[in-house]
Amino acid sequence: MTGTPHTSAPSGKQMLSEQVYAHLRDAIMRGEYAPGAALKPQDLAKAQGVSLAVTREALVRLVGEGLADRLPNRGFAVPSFSDRRWQEIGEARRTIEPVVLRMSIERGDVDWEVRVRAAHHRLVRTPAYAPEEGEHYTAAWAEAHRAFHRTLLEGCENPALLETFDRLWTASELARRWSAHRNPDRDGAMEHRRLEEAALARDADTAAAVLLQHLTLTAAALTDLRPLG
Repeated sequence: MTGTPHTSAPSGKQMLSEQVYAHLRDAIMRGEYAPGAALKPQDLAKAQGVSLAVTREALVRLVGEGLADRLPNRGFAVPSFSDRRWQEIGEARRTIEPVVLRMSIERGDVDWEVRVRAAHHRLVRTPAYAPEEGEHYTAAWAEAHRAFHRTLLEGCENPALLETFDRLWTASELARRWSAHRNPDRDGAMEHRRLEEAALARDADTAAAVLLQHLTLTAAALTDLRPLG
């Protein structure tokens, strides 16, 4: 009798690496490390009570997400604050995302439409700011915002393109967290509603144009900023 195949549980090392990764990711996104700050594996391993190998594995993962840089001497650091970096990220998003949105509108099925509507509804219903979080968007709104934009693109059914989106989005969010910049004249809610309407109407030209404008305004907000602190 053949036994039922099963997936092996994560090893202790993998679980520890995941915990260290999550801790460092949250700390970097909260601004606990200044732009350009060194991330020393030995110090981090000691602070977290884990091995150097576990810590390095977590740091390499952060590098892959754009939340850390690998230095020539094999050290690690938080990305430095550079206008050029954010301009490059903005250019990449404006080049890639409208194209992927067109693919998504062409390929997305009814289930995709339902997910887009639900993601937009959650975004609209989630408060963007809270007094205790100061000038920053609330964590709940930031996640709802990410989920809406990603859901719009998920109809493309191309994991490689979605992975690219994830990396660029994370880098953009890091820059946003480093600045208290808020444009009171920008109607982000209207921009998102127009995106939803155009996507569900299967109007690829309008959707791509609205997204391009949306990303252009976002990129402008991340230009010539100075980090807090």
